[in-house]
Amino acid sequence: MLTSRLVTTQDAPQSGTVLGARALNRALLERQLLLRRHELAPAAALEHLVGMPSQNPTAPYIGLWSRLIDFDPLELGSLVQARKVVRIALMRWTLHAVTAADCLALRPVLQPVMERRMQAGFGRHLQGVDLRRLAERGRALVEQEPLSLGDVGRLLVGDWPGREPRVLGNALAALTPLVHIPPRGIWGRNGRSLQTTAQRWLGRPLARENRADELVRRYLAAYGPATVADIRAWSGMTGLGPAIERLRPTLRSFYDERGRELLDVADGPLPDPATPAPPRFLPDFDNAALAHADRTRIVAAGPRRRSLSPKTFLVDGFVRGSWRIIRARSVVTLEITPFARIAGGERRVLAEEGMRLLTFLTAGDRDDVRVSIRFVAE
Repeated sequence: MLTSRLVTTQDAPQSGTVLGARALNRALLERQLLLRRHELAPAAALEHLVGMPSQNPTAPYIGLWSRLIDFDPLELGSLVQARKVVRIALMRWTLHAVTAADCLALRPVLQPVMERRMQAGFGRHLQGVDLRRLAERGRALVEQEPLSLGDVGRLLVGDWPGREPRVLGNALAALTPLVHIPPRGIWGRNGRSLQTTAQRWLGRPLARENRADELVRRYLAAYGPATVADIRAWSGMTGLGPAIERLRPTLRSFYDERGRELLDVADGPLPDPATPAPPRFLPDFDNAALAHADRTRIVAAGPRRRSLSPKTFLVDGFVRGSWRIIRARSVVTLEITPFARIAGGERRVLAEEGMRLLTFLTAGDRDDVRVSIRFVAE
């Protein structure tokens, strides 16, 4: 795991200090490896970040490219093929790319999140279904042969006639730790979303420990200082009070400008709020932008603060718009949509970072493919 490094001077904030949005922004960027690119192995970065959202299989690749020096997507792909990195539903019952060790350690802690959200989304369609039997039957099916949720749902209908396959498949995904297997999730490749159990794929059992203490501590190391509400928003967990109280003797606390307590690990970096922040392109649903209940530390307050587009970009450390890639026959275009006007100098360095992103994304394309950047007024 990445060791936190205090990047402050002797004037570093002391426990009890009020931290403004800009101070919290620079702390978040430093811990998210976004103030500068780092010389770090992909697996170590994933562990430090407590995984990366992977609803879009390419998202972890772009997220690590934005954070690491000379990131090679083939290195992450080889980890997936070697079963050292997996894609599995974890925080908020959303798909994350995590190391095998984190998969086995975190899923038991987050199991209540899966079951609570399953009941919220599908509970009324599952009345009368023996969930323990469903989990046992579904597990046997996907361990015999990796299946899509649609396929396993259709097979489970044989045991529960008249039920919707989609409901039964999603219930299985909540009740049983299912990992998505390659080639889906490999850079430059695609395939059906086939799943089997984590235990079958990794050849190891899940951890027995299911207390939230270590998960909370790691969240604060990678996203803090943060409120209890922030921890809940990122993880989807409730009932965090006992874990917080057990950890409190090892934590320090600050306050935000609204008087809310911010918890933090003792050695969490707190850079000078004036530290320059380079432009960065974030992939779909990157946790840097979404992992807090109050996102003003990275989404500037004001009329433009709203639900975020899947892909966003940072200027001076804050979300300033969205982006997408448009592929034509011989041209790949990065389309940048700012929320508001971006000044000339900032626009230039953002475009330079955009060209680096295009170079990364088109590295395996034909030699005659051209790249371009287009700014679009929202």
